[in-house]
Amino acid sequence: MTRTPEAVPLWMTAQPSAAVPPEPPSVRTGVWGRVASVPEGPEIGGARVQGCVIALDVGGTGMKGAVLDHAMRPLDTVHRPTPRADGPRAVLHAVADTLLALKRSAAGRGLTVRHAGVVVPGIVDDGLQRAVWSANLGWRDLALAALLEERTGLPVALGHDVRAGGVAECALGAARGTRNVLFVAIGTGIAAALVCDGRPVRADGYAGELGHIAVGSGAGACACGGSGCLETVASAAAVASAYTARTGRAVDGAADVATLTAQGDPVAREVWNRAATGLAEALATATALLAPELIVLGGGLAEAGPLLLDPVRAGLEKRLTFHRRPLLVQAELGDRAACLGAGLAAWQAAGHAAPADRTGAPAR
Repeated sequence: MTRTPEAVPLWMTAQPSAAVPPEPPSVRTGVWGRVASVPEGPEIGGARVQGCVIALDVGGTGMKGAVLDHAMRPLDTVHRPTPRADGPRAVLHAVADTLLALKRSAAGRGLTVRHAGVVVPGIVDDGLQRAVWSANLGWRDLALAALLEERTGLPVALGHDVRAGGVAECALGAARGTRNVLFVAIGTGIAAALVCDGRPVRADGYAGELGHIAVGSGAGACACGGSGCLETVASAAAVASAYTARTGRAVDGAADVATLTAQGDPVAREVWNRAATGLAEALATATALLAPELIVLGGGLAEAGPLLLDPVRAGLEKRLTFHRRPLLVQAELGDRAACLGAGLAAWQAAGHAAPADRTGAPAR
């Protein structure tokens, strides 16, 4: 497989421009910390791309947003809680309010917002711009893009958080220069994004439910209504709960189980190896069907690095025969990936998609 070297955008950490009125710390400080005021976008094809886009990743517990120039540099960032305990209507209000806060920030810099990109979990129909279903946020068949446009006055492109993260890893992260990629986000749940021949595969929003493939190491009933799903054994939530169930000792999360595994705790090692086996089994199935050149593991569990990647890699290798053997790597963009993917979608919707040599896909 040929990998094309590509510079990752500069994520600055400096004081914001004095031209923007001060806002509460929850708005001014985000996942990138304090951000710099930078010039407007670079020249593309001899013409300078003016303005900016707004990107917002809406998760089950928090929202991460940014004002981005065409070089994908953040001019401002936001990190706010998602009020899902208050119901789906409260979440909708919070999303709109966050977009408006970023819109005010752009206006304070004298920038025109060309488009906004919003990504959410669950089933998202990109074509209809609807949130079909989200267990985390309580939405069902919601015309989310239209509602946000009405409330904010911004043009909004709606997408799926994991698919957006996969596109961002292809454009800016671990998979740049690669045209056939499986990006797997392992967190509270497990989902995947497929980029095939340089284009994301959506299937009306239903593609990528890797967490609901049944695996031999699966552990009983799944929240989806099935049984033996990968999520029941290999999600971060499953790893933590399995260790607690076997030992009676509560842990803060899968990161604690990873630490205990590295320290030689026998129960932690058994739980961890079971998760790695399930992932290898599911990835072998995906490889047989999709033939990715590269598999990128992201999300909280993947932060364990070689502790997870090495056994998954070995298990995957053992299960493949004539198949194309993908490289297995850790994601580079961390929890910024979905927000960056939302920004890329916003620029594309505004008619200024990133060049083909950055994404591995022809600009449309």
